[in-house]
Amino acid sequence: MRGIRRHHRHRHPGTTRRWGRRVAGASLPLLVLATAGCSPSVPDTADSAARTEWTMDFTSVASVGDSITRGFHACGVLSDCPEVSWATGSDPRLRSLAQRLLKQPVTEENAGNFAKTGASMADLPGQIEAAMAQRPDLVTVLMGANDACQDSAEEMTPVDEFRADFEYALRTVRRASPETRVYVSSIPDLQRLWTEGREDPMARQIWQLGVCPSMLKDPDAMDQASVDRRKAVTARVSAYNEVLRDVCRKDKLCRYDGGAVFDVRFTRSLLSTWDYFHPGKSGQERLAEIAYGKITER
Repeated sequence: MRGIRRHHRHRHPGTTRRWGRRVAGASLPLLVLATAGCSPSVPDTADSAARTEWTMDFTSVASVGDSITRGFHACGVLSDCPEVSWATGSDPRLRSLAQRLLKQPVTEENAGNFAKTGASMADLPGQIEAAMAQRPDLVTVLMGANDACQDSAEEMTPVDEFRADFEYALRTVRRASPETRVYVSSIPDLQRLWTEGREDPMARQIWQLGVCPSMLKDPDAMDQASVDRRKAVTARVSAYNEVLRDVCRKDKLCRYDGGAVFDVRFTRSLLSTWDYFHPGKSGQERLAEIAYGKITER
């Protein structure tokens, strides 16, 4: 998720949409489809995926996303801590998703973390392309909070842009591998985070430094404009989650968490005390538990 960062959005080829202002990090070059007559045509990997069943034999995992998946603020102030990432962390005290799924020690070779702190959905295709170079059995996706966490509600990523980037990212997976399974997490409920933390003086003080201002600035304010602002952010997060669900269900090898992460009450015990916003180590483990349950569900 975004703290006090400013980014610029880059355009991905293959999408048709208006473009906003910002994105975290430069996107990697995307796959270019060859023109007819110059090289063999791209196989219909979507049809191939539809004929492939979801299986539990995982030997490699790759994670993409934002600062949550990088373990930002989980170990120290203003720093990533990927070893405690819910998805691909190697710290044995955490029991990440990769540790639960793989039948071997977690290493960078079998559990790559391609997430980037500050990333938004516009970055996802580039992250996916980098991850797919390793041909992982499973890719985990937790992305979208930064699209809502802007300086104002008016600056949030439009839903059609969000959808276009997510669809392009899944097409990138299928071009590279018809067998790779994809797990998609819902975006956390930012308004519930405000509700849980607004009574904590330390949380209020830290949020005022610029943590997710569209939702968390002026946490005590209850004027109509502030109420409407928070409602707009919540509505946009819900719309993003609907996109994640709808796009994912069109691919037989994509599993959405059904809103499980959105439903989590991120109380103080699950949050980093550096910003009362990002998951701490216990919060990371909770995300791993949810993911493992959804991925191994029969």
